Amino acid sequence: MQVIDKPLLTKEVVEALLPQKQPIVMVDTLWYNDETTIISGFTIHSANIFCENGYFTEPGIIENIAQTAALRVGYMVSLKENKEEKVNPPIGYIGAIKNLIIHQLPKAGSELKTEVVIQQIIFDVTLITGKTTVNGETIAECEMKIFLKKD
Repeated sequence: MQVIDKPLLTKEVVEALLPQKQPIVMVDTLWYNDETTIISGFTIHSANIFCENGYFTEPGIIENIAQTAALRVGYMVSLKENKEEKVNPPIGYIGAIKNLIIHQLPKAGSELKTEVVIQQIIFDVTLITGKTTVNGETIAECEMKIFLKKD
């Protein structure tokens, strides 16, 4: 995973680039973005809807990976659109999850860093690999197919 000192975008701007709204937002920082890779951050609060008994559960981790991919799309759209217009990020759906490994559940208060790498884009389907870490230690990884909704 890339080592980055300063985020590109923080909470309010990140949320504006996502189709998800609170309380379902599972990313709060954009750390890195290039042609194929994005790295997001997310600080887990104990009141998060995916926290149970002080731990962030599997559905939250999966949603964090998917929203990292969504953040990339929203960010790319925002770069292309007129800065004075509101960005309408496209809606995506998880079509498949493959080779999901959850090594451990992170504790509330942890900061996730999630790296998504675009493997292939075929029409409206994006194939990605995702890896989530806490303090540099991998806690989850998977492959996903994400379908973008056509307007």
